Amino acid sequence: MDQHLQVFITVAEKQNFSRAAEEHHMTQPAVSQYIRAFEDNIGTRLLERSNKYVRLNKAGEIVYHHAKEISGLYTKMQHLVDDLTNKATGSLAIGASYTFGEYVLPGIIANMQGIYPDIEPTVTIGNTAKIADLVANHQLDLGIVEGHFIDNQLIEEVFAEDAMVIVASPEHQLLNKKEPVEIADLENEMWIVREHGSGTREATEKVFRLFDLEPAKLMHFSSTQPIKESVEAGLGISLLSQWAIQKELKHGDLKVIDIKGLPLPRQFSIVTKSPFQTKALEIFISLLRDNNMLTTL
Repeated sequence: MDQHLQVFITVAEKQNFSRAAEEHHMTQPAVSQYIRAFEDNIGTRLLERSNKYVRLNKAGEIVYHHAKEISGLYTKMQHLVDDLTNKATGSLAIGASYTFGEYVLPGIIANMQGIYPDIEPTVTIGNTAKIADLVANHQLDLGIVEGHFIDNQLIEEVFAEDAMVIVASPEHQLLNKKEPVEIADLENEMWIVREHGSGTREATEKVFRLFDLEPAKLMHFSSTQPIKESVEAGLGISLLSQWAIQKELKHGDLKVIDIKGLPLPRQFSIVTKSPFQTKALEIFISLLRDNNMLTTL
């Protein structure tokens, strides 16, 4: 890949010429020269410079976005060519939504590393919308996402099904009722929910629509772990994946509130951008499909 492009990406991310020079084992004047030549080639300034900072301007943001995409495509091309003659090696950029990434993915990667130690995985955890966007922009080789999204650029394959249940602290009043818990009982509870854009939040809102629920109080968190801890502490109730609460259920820290119509099934998908796959990516996808944990609960 053109070194001018690589240097520009590094300066944009480090926001500093000296740190970019260290990254590329160059002198700072050499980095400045590369950036000037790159800007001359593009036809406009891309960076705002001062004694305190280096920042992308609007043109720079456009160029940086496409430069990252070009870099991802170049790396993928190199891996595909290498795979024609070599065994499965090299980097593999994996993205996963929080539930799968935190509670299922580590075991699958450990299995892959035991069989294919020359594959070098890196993992990005984020909500479904973020992971799909990174795959679409060639910054991830594949994503594992929950929920549904609309993106005609991506190739989507449903490969697993999870189950969503309502959980509460073992001492919660709803678990101590003599009568069955009704939908009306849930409306006055504090619901602890994920942020918009996450698959878990999408599933929660689906349950609200399904039961015509309008909770009086919502508390938002950006990941599952603090939700589990808040529910365990008696702060409220939540809809969570059975994958995410296996340990808590086993140790009695959380309990499921039985509601007619639940658990709610939820599908997980593999998303990729290109039909061309490196050997490392083919192997990882095969492991996802074959993993015994990925069955309907």
